[in-house]
Amino acid sequence: MTKIRFALVLAISLALAPSWQAQEPWRDACIQRCMTQTAPADPEMQRQEIISLEKEAARAIQLSSGTFFHRVYSDDFTGALSHGQLVNKDQWIAAVESPNVKRESFIVSDIKVRIFQETAVATCLWSTRFTLKGQHLSTQFRVIHVYVNTPRGWHVVSGHTTNLPPDVQQVL
Repeated sequence: MTKIRFALVLAISLALAPSWQAQEPWRDACIQRCMTQTAPADPEMQRQEIISLEKEAARAIQLSSGTFFHRVYSDDFTGALSHGQLVNKDQWIAAVESPNVKRESFIVSDIKVRIFQETAVATCLWSTRFTLKGQHLSTQFRVIHVYVNTPRGWHVVSGHTTNLPPDVQQVL
C-alpha cells in the first residue's frame, strides 16, 4: 500500500512541478502556431508559395543580389555548392554577390515541391550562362532546398547543388 501511495504522490508531484527543461524558441513558435491556427494550411497554396520563392531566388542570383537570401535563408543555413564546398548563409550570399561571375542568364525550371507538415523539400533545375575570368560558360545544376515553415514564413535551412555533366544536360 505504501508503494502505491508513494508512486501516486510522485506522479502528482512530477505533474505539478515546473519544467526542468527550458523551452526552445522553435518549439515555442510551433506550439503558438498550433494554438492559434484554426484551419489547416492549404497544401496547394503552400506549394505555390515555395515555387514563388524558388523563382525569386533565381532572379536574385541573376541580379547578383543577396537581399532575398538575407530574408529567406535561415541564420543557421548550411549548404553544399556544386563542387562540394560547404557554405553557411554569409558564404552563400558572398558567392551570389561575387563580382568574378557575370551572369548572362539564370533560369529555374522543373520545380517540384513536397510538403511534410511544417517542412518542404523543393527540387529544381538551374540553367545558367555566365562569364568567368573572360570565358563564356553555361551549365545546369540539380538543386534541393529544405524549407521550414516558421511564424515569419518559409525559410531555407539547407541546400545542395549538383553540377550536371554535359551528357545529361537538358536543352531549354
